[in-house]
Amino acid sequence: MDVSVWNREQAAAAARRVVENNDYLTLATAGAEGTPWATPVWFAADDLAQFFWVSRMTRRHSHNIEERPEVALAIFDSTTPVGEAEAVYVQALAGQVEDADLGAALAVFAGKSVARGIRVWNEADVTGDAPHRLYVARATEVFVLDPKEQRVRV
Repeated sequence: MDVSVWNREQAAAAARRVVENNDYLTLATAGAEGTPWATPVWFAADDLAQFFWVSRMTRRHSHNIEERPEVALAIFDSTTPVGEAEAVYVQALAGQVEDADLGAALAVFAGKSVARGIRVWNEADVTGDAPHRLYVARATEVFVLDPKEQRVRV
């Protein structure tokens, strides 16, 4: 077994750099019967612990999360040359943000929205009769690949 050239702090710094520098993640879900589905979503993160996005409740990935909350995330810059890419891999439990957590979650989402110059979502946009909801994936494991392509847990 190969040993990583990074320690855990170096791996965490690399993971944070990737998360901070990218706007989309690939969300992998599966329905009740196990059929996989992957979709890109614009996201905001609370460090490496929680990842937030807004989706319509009628979308396939939203239905899948209701049926099976276990998800996987991949965050990477697809514009880098082959062999130079960095990526973050996350295993998580996902669901709609609960009402009690909505204010704090929207604040994280708004912070990135403002930084990127896009519209800020408010509570009325993701509750009641609104077609969208704010979702969260709470990380259970986070990994990066080191320069030797060894998986390192963050």
